[in-house]
Formats: sequence, C-alpha cells, structure tokens
Amino acid sequence: MPSFEFLRSEILMKGRAFTIRRDYLKTPDGRETKFEIVEHGGSVVLVPVDPEGNLLFVRQYRHAAGMDMLELPAGTRDNDEPYEECAAREIREETGMEAGTLKHVGSFYLAPGYSTEFMRVFLATDLKHNPLEADEDEFLSLEKIPVKEALRMAERGDVPDAKSLAALLMARPYLG
Repeated sequence: MPSFEFLRSEILMKGRAFTIRRDYLKTPDGRETKFEIVEHGGSVVLVPVDPEGNLLFVRQYRHAAGMDMLELPAGTRDNDEPYEECAAREIREETGMEAGTLKHVGSFYLAPGYSTEFMRVFLATDLKHNPLEADEDEFLSLEKIPVKEALRMAERGDVPDAKSLAALLMARPYLG
C-alpha cells in the first residue's frame, strides 16, 4: 500500500488534557494535505466486577454530548504513568473501590482518525472499599448493574459510550 510522507507539524493549542496539532503530509499521489490531530497521553477503562456479580458503572455529565452518561470508570494517565498504576488510581477515585486484581484484557485507539489516545482495558476484581478523593471537576454517581443486564444494555444501544462498549466486548470472555 502506498504511504503518506510526513512534511511538518505545528501546535495549534495546548490544553490541560491534550494538545491539538496540525500535520502536513504528502499523499501517495504527490499532493499535500493536512490533518488536525488531538495528542493524548493515553488512558484506561476499567471493568469492575463486585463479589455479587455486578459491574460498577459511573454516571456523569458529559458536556460535549450534553447529557449524563452511563460509563465504565475510566481516566487519563498522569504524564508517563504506567497504565496499571493509572487503573489502580482511577478505580479508587471514581468508584471508591480498590481492585485486589487488575487484569489487562485488551487495548484500542479511541478515535484513530483524529486522536492519538490509546486506551488499555482492565478487568478489576477482588474489590474492597478504599476511596481516593475524586478529581475536583468530577461529579459521579455509582451504579451497580448485573453483568448479564449490562451486556444486554450494551447490545440494545443503552450504553452510548464507545470506550465502555469496547471494554465490555474485550472483557466479555472473563465475565462468565
């Protein structure tokens, strides 16, 4: 397959969680084109299973979608924080639970057409109460949903969050 040739890049904006850059490339047929790219340091999504066989979801307001969304707990890495450490921190911040066991079950690019964000999915089990203070801009409510019902909700389109859907698909073989 013919390849694109990288020509140059410029930073358009630096934000708290990501940077936006414009890359200029030469197409395989010799034309010049540009892409705006969201640079993101990576994140995790957790599939927490409690001893009763429930998945722990969080409901939070998502301004870009203009609604409260039901999602699996997730969060952004702090700089070059190892993914497993990020997962251990985020589950405590978002659910108040510590995972005795974190198992990496898959990884994916969230939106490779415009973002570098790479997400790792962790199955979180052996949960015990051990909260960390939530981020100051997070207002979350915890919802426990039986595994089978959560999977049915995803199949019906009742979980409109892509990272949660991908994580459920990757964790499904481990959910019994």
